[in-house]
Amino acid sequence: MHTKSQRRSRKRQHPEPQSLEVSPKQVQKKQKVDHLSGSQLPAAFWDNLSKVWLTRNALQELDRRNSQASVRKPIRSVKPVTCNELQSVPRRFSRQGGPDLSDLRGYPDPSMNSRRSKYRVQKQSLSVSRGSSTSRASSTSRSTKRPSSSAKSSGPYDRDFQQHLVDYGIYPVAYEYPDGRVPPKPNNWKDIKERLARHRPSLSPSRFTDEAHEKFVRADAHAFKEKQITESVIPVIEGDNGDARCVAGGVPFNNLGQLTDVTLVSGNPDRYYGARPEQLDRRIRDELYAEIIPSTQNDLPMAPNYFLEVKGPDGSASVAKRQACYDGALGARGIHSLQTYGEGEPTYDNNAYTLTSIYHNGQLQMFTSHPSKSATSNRPEYYLTQLNTWGMTGNIETFREGAT
Repeated sequence: MHTKSQRRSRKRQHPEPQSLEVSPKQVQKKQKVDHLSGSQLPAAFWDNLSKVWLTRNALQELDRRNSQASVRKPIRSVKPVTCNELQSVPRRFSRQGGPDLSDLRGYPDPSMNSRRSKYRVQKQSLSVSRGSSTSRASSTSRSTKRPSSSAKSSGPYDRDFQQHLVDYGIYPVAYEYPDGRVPPKPNNWKDIKERLARHRPSLSPSRFTDEAHEKFVRADAHAFKEKQITESVIPVIEGDNGDARCVAGGVPFNNLGQLTDVTLVSGNPDRYYGARPEQLDRRIRDELYAEIIPSTQNDLPMAPNYFLEVKGPDGSASVAKRQACYDGALGARGIHSLQTYGEGEPTYDNNAYTLTSIYHNGQLQMFTSHPSKSATSNRPEYYLTQLNTWGMTGNIETFREGAT
């Protein structure tokens, strides 16, 4: 039997495991990335937009600012004001001519505004009047009846989200510059088209029959939610993907560094495909942590280069395209960081190494995402280019083309 002092001595004699030196750059990379969360976009998001579209979120932001302006208005006097003094104010004001009210002719009486408008104003003011128990009670009641929609109100569900991406050089499909120029297709466009047309043995007539396609059509017709489509429809198109460890989905990309600024939510594709972490040297993984490791769960696929967005029958195609544009740019940035690792000045070959797909209402759309050096700024630009669209529920031949 060994004494306690002998055991401690034996432990000290054991060689220490070799530690990896961590550079200041690595430490900075591994710091937690602050992504936007909450139901209201920050004021900086709206202030930095080159153009603000008239959306529900934009109106809510205007209501919020108006509400804050009225609450923060300084009180010049604490002396109570009598009714006679209030009535004398417009009389004194009118003696000097008063304001020009010609623009208000024919304008409806503010008291006739709809109850919905009043409800929205009251809702915005609830966060200000915290001292009122009635306000807290009504706010709690509303929160139990209507679930929070933070992801929808602060991300691609708002049209201004796309404007924000454009302002930072992340361009959607068929974008045109103000001077009429059109972004170029990737240089390897023909190679990608040829690769997509290669025969897929699992879809041959002997293995994928008309009955199998009819079963797929029924599965698509009976899937009303994104999760149902992802679980029952997408696997038929996907086939055997080889390594299940290279596929994940429903995982917010909270670990990736911001692509624009701190006012965007993190990417969150319905499905993404990448590589196993152990396939890349650990030192490179540590240095490119914020570009290629999507989640803090380090065993999930890294360096994703294929993304899928799924929408149910009632889903929005425009929202799916915004998500595809955003996710594709995140993937293209990661692949480009790997390709240019160790280079002093990053170079761009204008090739696409990232693909994004959308499945919505029986249709499969596929896009490329590729970076290019910007001619006006130091940051790169990202382009989303459509490859093709297939009607997967129309006939078996079109299904084969899309699934291939």
